[in-house]
Amino acid sequence: MRARPVTSSAAPPLGLSSFRAISALMLREMSTRYGRTPGGYLWAFLEPLGMILILSFAFALLARSPALGTSFLLFKATGFMILQIFNVLGGQVGHALTFSKPLLRYPRVTWIDAVIARFLLNSTVVFIVTFLILFGIIAYEQLDVVPKWGAILMAMGLTAALGLGMGCLNSFMFMRFPVWQQIWSISTRPLFLISGVIFLYESMPPLAQSVLWYNPLLHLTGIMRDGFYPMYRPDYISLPFVGTCILVPMVLGLLLLRRHHRNLLAR
Repeated sequence: MRARPVTSSAAPPLGLSSFRAISALMLREMSTRYGRTPGGYLWAFLEPLGMILILSFAFALLARSPALGTSFLLFKATGFMILQIFNVLGGQVGHALTFSKPLLRYPRVTWIDAVIARFLLNSTVVFIVTFLILFGIIAYEQLDVVPKWGAILMAMGLTAALGLGMGCLNSFMFMRFPVWQQIWSISTRPLFLISGVIFLYESMPPLAQSVLWYNPLLHLTGIMRDGFYPMYRPDYISLPFVGTCILVPMVLGLLLLRRHHRNLLAR
């Protein structure tokens, strides 16, 4: 009677394999992007903080008080950090395949692992930076603020999802059409002026309101400020519209990557 062969090197389950690949990709990026650059994680904190300080100082010279509350720092930070989350995730997730291209030659590492790893790491970093800046401002200026955590977490979560959606589409566009990187960089610069970072939606002229309402970031800054200013009621917000803006680029990007990722990685 022959003994049955023993298979000691069985392949791990798909979920475990993906978890290992995502963890390895995250550790790689932590050591390369943040571990070898001057300042590392500190720069991820100082860059948005410096921009908020400059904005607050400039507008403090032009106006006696901000559009909401008494703190120029908090008002600018609640708008700017929403834009920062979107820009960081839309750009960094967009370069996921380019950054992890050498590792994607291994059969255990898939393109979706690279996208998820980049999203998880960069969203974690930018979320921590956002909390440190916002609540650091509250503590520094000794502001009497009772945060509405539901609105704050909703604004940050939806912004991260919007950044992931655009990042998925950018992952395809960056590799298929390299000029798209320049187009993306140029097209995101005006968002600083039209996303509620500087002005409230309610203070804009009616014509500007009718046009800029279709900017989902304007809805997200409204939700964020609703979480810090109890008297503010942004009635213009439409969650179904924001959800549509999240799902359309995400689904389109994932479908394009699924169909064309082999050709993109072979280039």
